[in-house]
This record gives sequence, C-alpha cells and structure tokens, in this order.
Amino acid sequence: MRILVVGAGALGGYFGGRLVEAGRDVTFLVRPGRAEQIARHDLRIESLHGNAHVHPRTVLARDLNGPYDLILLAVKAYSLDAAMQDIAPAVGPETAILPVLNGMRHLDLLASRFGANRVLGGVAQIPATLGPEGQVIHRMGTDHQLIYGEIPGGLSLRVQAIASVFEGANFRPRASDQIVQEMWEKWVGLAALAAATCLMRGSVGDILSAPDGRDTTLALLSECRAAAKAAGYEPRPSIVEIATGFLAKDGSLLTASMLRDIERGGPTEGEHVLGDLVQRAEQMGVPTPILRLARCHVATYEARRAREQGWR
Repeated sequence: MRILVVGAGALGGYFGGRLVEAGRDVTFLVRPGRAEQIARHDLRIESLHGNAHVHPRTVLARDLNGPYDLILLAVKAYSLDAAMQDIAPAVGPETAILPVLNGMRHLDLLASRFGANRVLGGVAQIPATLGPEGQVIHRMGTDHQLIYGEIPGGLSLRVQAIASVFEGANFRPRASDQIVQEMWEKWVGLAALAAATCLMRGSVGDILSAPDGRDTTLALLSECRAAAKAAGYEPRPSIVEIATGFLAKDGSLLTASMLRDIERGGPTEGEHVLGDLVQRAEQMGVPTPILRLARCHVATYEARRAREQGWR
C-alpha cells in the first residue's frame, strides 16, 4: 500500500515514522523548511515505547505525483484548505483519505472536495510534541493510538486492508465500526478542555483552585455532552468518566494545545473545535452559553492577531 502522510509534525511524524520503521511504503508531504530539517536531522522519535531514527522519503507539493492508496492527513484545521489543494494530485479513484483532525467540520470539507466515498474518520490519541530539532517527543503519556473507520460504520474491505498494513507498527491501531461516535466523544472532551483553559487562561489545576472553577468546567462539559446527545452521539458513560477525571483533577498542569497556540501567538483551531460545536448546538436548539463565551474569547484573540499582523 502506497501511503502519503501529510504533515510531519507531532502526529504525522509519530505515526508515519512508526510505519517507516516497520518497513511500509511511506512518503511525507512537507513544506520546504521541514524537508530541510528532516534531511539534516532525519526523523527521530523519542518515546516511552522506544526511540526510532528513520530517514523517510519526503516530497514537496509541487513535486507530488499520484495516486496514493492511503493519505494520512495530520495537519491543523487552519491548514486544511492549503492541504486539500496540495494533495489533489495524489487523490485517485481508489484513494482513501484518513484525517486525524479534531472535531467534525473537516469531514464535510473533504467530502465536498474529494467525494464522501474517499473519506474515512479518524481519531489520534497521543500526547506528543516537536522538539527544537524537529524530533517527535512522546514522553508525557503512554497512549499512542490511531483509531479509524468508515463514516457510515462497519468494517469495510479497505479498512481491513489498512488494518493489515498498520499491523506490526509500533503504535496502537484500531479499526472502529462506529468511528463517528468515537470522534464525537473525543470532540466533547477536547472542546470542554479547550474552552475552559483558553477562557480562564490557566491549567486545569489553576481553574479548579479558583472560586466556581470546578462548577464552570463541569458545566462546560455538560454543554458539550448535550450537543453530542442532540446530534445522536451521546458519549458513553466510560468516556464521560474519563473526561470528568482529567477536567476535575486537582493540581493538574493540563492545558489544551489551543491555549498553548495562543500563548505563543500562533493561529488556533478555535472555529473548528469551538465555533463549529456552538453552531451545531444552536441548530439543534441546545443552549451553550459558556461555550459561546469561550468561542468569542478565542475569536477575539484571532481578530487581534490578524490586526496586529496587518501592521507589520
């Protein structure tokens, strides 16, 4: 199976690097700066599950030729439009596109551009970051799971073929027959965490130590759960227990990557993660007052960032 990994950041670098390590036919679609970095330092993974040092093939968008059998799309939501433009030459009649973006909006955009029959659902569960030399650092937690499946459900022949290619690589792949349910469940927990830590500009532990911090955080989780339930994807009790656990852990230093994006002055996935959920909730008649406030907060940051960049 010919695999194109779009993005060699923390997610794409980890899962793509593990596939290269396992001898799979993998090419990374990267920007010139990242291509140069990989050429200079190779692709290195530092993980609790074992380090890896591989020299993968890379390609720039202008040199891309296709088609590929599987495209693993591991970019931030704000880079999706550019990524769709870049991967167009790699998409053939039998290409499967596996995005591991957060939220749900990207499924509609990818289906509109390439056809719903080409788009799978995906969930990445891994706390990884990039180091100063572009190395993938996975030492903050043990999970390194990649979940994937057909949007309508079931285990198709192509999902089974992907499973056979992923088997033996040093991560936890899992084919799901209800991937949309699992995507909503991740979205609920992520949106609550992002809304709370961005709105309050602090870690989970900081928020819980403040007056009404715990009640506000759990109210955010309730709003996100209500939206998912109205959409037909009520989170399962075990998932709610996990989300409640990491959102209500005293002393926790956990923050959302969205807050870290704000703190470094970068773009965020605010509209993709928070805005889209607010809009869907509104269409279903589900009130989300705290979530709407968090969305406004992040959107205000984005507006100020755009204005200040315009002055430069």
